[in-house]
Amino acid sequence: MSRPDFDLSVYLVTDTAQCGGPEENVETVLRAISGGVTLVQFRDHDLPDDEFVALGRRVRDVCDEIPLIIDDRVHLVAEIGADGAHVGQSDMPVAQAREVLGDNLLIGLSAQTPAHVEAALSHGPDVVDVSPWPVCVIGGVTASDAQDVARVGCDGLSVVSAICRNADPESNARELAQAWCHAKGR
Repeated sequence: MSRPDFDLSVYLVTDTAQCGGPEENVETVLRAISGGVTLVQFRDHDLPDDEFVALGRRVRDVCDEIPLIIDDRVHLVAEIGADGAHVGQSDMPVAQAREVLGDNLLIGLSAQTPAHVEAALSHGPDVVDVSPWPVCVIGGVTASDAQDVARVGCDGLSVVSAICRNADPESNARELAQAWCHAKGR
């Protein structure tokens, strides 16, 4: 078994509160995928593990065509049936996450500085210029940022509020996907 293929073009990071609650989180993900989201990171810092797993499985069910990764809670990836995990600089170290996940699941790592990338290099294979791995940008990203993000060499747009706070996540995901395709000349 090999690692799943992934496309960072429009990378949704969920936020249950911004979506309006657990039911709305699942619906937002479903509609965003219909609009063109290419990868989903399930994130909820407030739910206890059992509720996180239950909601994560529901999100997994609507992500049948695209990869789902779990934010921070590496120990729950298998229970949810996700394709990997994402860890931040203050979360579980990448080497430990790889031990838990094995060689066939995805691991994402937050890196805000070249020093973060240099530290990540010790675990194996501006940040875009020094990273040997795919990079996407996050933080207030909208469709109007696609040209600039593509110009600096990023591999995609990572969004939270641009979709989770939007009354029409499908339409907004479509706008982001179209902007990214245009920016990449596709």
